[in-house]
Amino acid sequence: MSSTVLRSPDGRTLVKATLASLQVGLPKSYGQKGAKDPFDRPWTTGFFKEPVEGPVFLSRLGLTGDGVADHRWHGGPEMAVLAYSYEHYERWRAETGIEEMSGGGFGENLTLSELTEDSVCIGDVFGIGEVRVQVSVPRAPCRHIDRRWRRRGICDASRKNGRVGWYCRVLVEGTLQAGQEVTLIDRPLPQWSVSRVHDVRHHQADDLEAAGALAACELLSEEWRGYFRTRLPDSEATTC
Repeated sequence: MSSTVLRSPDGRTLVKATLASLQVGLPKSYGQKGAKDPFDRPWTTGFFKEPVEGPVFLSRLGLTGDGVADHRWHGGPEMAVLAYSYEHYERWRAETGIEEMSGGGFGENLTLSELTEDSVCIGDVFGIGEVRVQVSVPRAPCRHIDRRWRRRGICDASRKNGRVGWYCRVLVEGTLQAGQEVTLIDRPLPQWSVSRVHDVRHHQADDLEAAGALAACELLSEEWRGYFRTRLPDSEATTC
């Protein structure tokens, strides 16, 4: 596959997107039984990710040294790595006052500059060195974001403003390292940006035409396709 042009929402050609930082972390347990503050009660999570400066191997199931606590909702081939926009953090710091919120703060493995939910599409294939990843599904924000930062409302704000991130499947395994250039290799579904798919699920419940198309979209994760099928009164999907 040859490289294609990647453009931002305003039509500006993106000269260079980069892997701004790379994070991994294994599940750990936090909190104490009987704590009065809900944020201090016991929970086990892999949400806390730490930056890695050197090379890390990415397999079809994720990065070496990384893991998830609840395999019902995270991990697996369709959600091997979570990506998030580097540019979002400046806005989050301004809105929350949490100055230390930066790469990995939303539990992501790949913090990518110059890419957002508006400029990334389902099915996009990105090259990062020898690695090839494909965008599989928007991230569905969960309350662990609030617990991570001990601040209620961040999850709801993320769902509302669409700064959610996206999961990728791994097409070609290899080694990643922070600072590498990110290149768009293929874009089979330019009509389905991550932000549009997120909006259809969370903000456009009456759009049955879009739900039908997404139910039939083979490059979207099966879990989300199944969800969109439940919206269709006759359980019939159209073409993507």
